[in-house]
Amino acid sequence: MNSISLENTELIKAVFFILLAFLSMFLVLILFFYFSRKKIVKQEIEKKNLEIDYQRALLNSILITQENERQRIAQDLHDDISSKLNVVSLNSYLLKTPNLSEAEQTEITNNIIDLTQKALENSRRIAHDLLPPVLEKFGLSAGIEELVEEYNSTKATKVNYKNSILFNDADIDRNLHIFRILQELLNNSVKHGKASLISIEFTTLEHQNMCTYIDNGVGFDYLDEDNRKGLGMRNIESRISFLGGKYTITSKPNEGVKIVFNFV
Repeated sequence: MNSISLENTELIKAVFFILLAFLSMFLVLILFFYFSRKKIVKQEIEKKNLEIDYQRALLNSILITQENERQRIAQDLHDDISSKLNVVSLNSYLLKTPNLSEAEQTEITNNIIDLTQKALENSRRIAHDLLPPVLEKFGLSAGIEELVEEYNSTKATKVNYKNSILFNDADIDRNLHIFRILQELLNNSVKHGKASLISIEFTTLEHQNMCTYIDNGVGFDYLDEDNRKGLGMRNIESRISFLGGKYTITSKPNEGVKIVFNFV
């Protein structure tokens, strides 16, 4: 009898320890999943915060670029046009001066014509900077061709342009972003990269419109964070983001620059 009671006691103890082990394992699993989930949520929050910071930086670069463009246009209007029109106004009053000789009248009139012509040329240049007329009238490809011709006319840089896609010329806003991206890239290649040969090619790959831009300039270390935070690069990033695209950059010192970006 005592032997049976002892066996029952041992059995109960064994069952108890088994249940306790299962309960411990269950608690461990719960804690494991809890902390794993907490870590995943934390990583997701950090990822979202990085995305928000990135978007904020892009938005800030857009605002800075827009403000710089406004200031430049305001400066051009004040320096190039307003000042010339003021002189035209002064010369116009001089024409009312009594007893002017014919030579003096001719000189003042020629000054008025010359200053008016320069004011008109500057106003056209400012309008061209805001929206190149060829872009609006003849489309993006024609606008790029004109831009390429401007750089090729300097003879210091050779720019090759190929295009095998059909741009939507009705979407002027998106086309202007692509045009400004190329303007920024060309300016960087010539001014900072000292490039003598540049290639621009538009192709379609797996239903995606792609632009491949290559120069043979001095290049730069793209792994250096400071090189990626310049206003020009931020401006390019923001415009590509607006186009719903992504980009890759390949560059090393003395090995030129290759930039590939896609857009819808």
